[in-house]
Amino acid sequence: MIRNSGHADLPLHTGTVPRWLADRMMVMGTLIVESLVQNYGPDEVLVRLSDPLWFQSFGAVMGMDWHSSGITTSVLYALKRGLNPRAKELGIYVCGGRGKYSRMTPDELLGISEREGLNGDSLVRNSKLVAKVDNNALQDGFQLYQHNFILTKSGNWTVVQQGMNSATKTARRYHWSSAGLRSFVENPHTGVVGENRGQILNLTDTAAQKTRSSILELSQENPDRIIKEIQQIGKPASEMLYLGAFNRQRAAKPTGDVAVTKTSTGDSITMATVGKPRNAPALQSELFDNFPPLSSEIPKHVQIQTSGRSLIMPAHHDVRAEDVDLKRLGGVLATAYENQPQDFESLLLTPGLGPRTLQSLTLVSEVIYGTPSRFTDPARFSFAHGGKDGHPFPVPLKIYDESIKILRDSIEKSKLGYREKSDCIRRLHQTALNIEKHCAPQVDFDAAIAYEREHSPDWDGKCV
Repeated sequence: MIRNSGHADLPLHTGTVPRWLADRMMVMGTLIVESLVQNYGPDEVLVRLSDPLWFQSFGAVMGMDWHSSGITTSVLYALKRGLNPRAKELGIYVCGGRGKYSRMTPDELLGISEREGLNGDSLVRNSKLVAKVDNNALQDGFQLYQHNFILTKSGNWTVVQQGMNSATKTARRYHWSSAGLRSFVENPHTGVVGENRGQILNLTDTAAQKTRSSILELSQENPDRIIKEIQQIGKPASEMLYLGAFNRQRAAKPTGDVAVTKTSTGDSITMATVGKPRNAPALQSELFDNFPPLSSEIPKHVQIQTSGRSLIMPAHHDVRAEDVDLKRLGGVLATAYENQPQDFESLLLTPGLGPRTLQSLTLVSEVIYGTPSRFTDPARFSFAHGGKDGHPFPVPLKIYDESIKILRDSIEKSKLGYREKSDCIRRLHQTALNIEKHCAPQVDFDAAIAYEREHSPDWDGKCV
């Protein structure tokens, strides 16, 4: 069984992440993951990554643009660089990537499985199946171009993959996970992030049973007869989807794509080939076109759970007051500026620790220790380290580096049994929660951003 845990819709942005930010994202992302492993275990990392809202907040706290499609690529690239060299220690592997790197996923999974004693064939089938479902069964207009498969030594996994719709200039990030993995939210489906583009054909929905049954019946018919009936309806030939006959016992290899349909139980799917005329336009590109197609190697029935929460990011680039829970932001700022910094300074053993660094660490603390309801406003987490495009303000490199130093030191001290620093970082989030609950903090949003921009030169603020 696999779990479709959600999606996110994002504006499609181009460009690259500069090295000065990519390296810091790698370090910060790895430290946050290490803290999660230290506090909750490796599988908790998969749980968090399978949630679209947490993932978006995670990327924003690392200084990536708070809402763009590039957050998916940059975050997963940072994690792959930071976690794979320490996979033996942390127990987490990141496979795949964008474009040609997505097609390396099967080989990477087989290599890891051999070293860790996992069922590599099963992992490869799940990887390919997830790509097929989002590429073919869920015909929502997004063409997949990125596929990352993250797994732990236990064999549990999460898939984060992304497709683009060049016509609407939007991207959709899909989240999947193994069924044995605890859901970050009570609902078993973790979510999809993306903009509502109207009606879509979702063949994995339980309400689509009749449609799926009809497709299976059509797949057994003579293609010539089906084509004639479609033409009589008046559809242009260029818009047709040709259904080829399917027979598992045939010696010839399937030449079409894979259609995913559920059985009458509403819980399982079967695989059938879908052929296309030679001159028909491709509906979706294949991520694994250089590997054997899914056919008899896939079990006849594969169960899919579908439910959860999703995220739609606005088209505007700047961070606005309506993008942020102002009460929560007020709690963060009050924790940093209205408490006595020397209290945290003594606990963190960091002389000269200022309120601006506490602001960043409070948001980092929330990413590590926060509950699911805390991540409904991902834009707020950009107030930790800004954004590479200058929204809501340039990345304050001095603050970023100090946050990294303190977080790294707290983790290293914890390994030796000294948890004062890590407990203090946890306390930052709890302090903000208490302020929200008892003090009803107020924040002047425009003034907060003006303050950041005014002091940006002092903090080595940088953007592209």
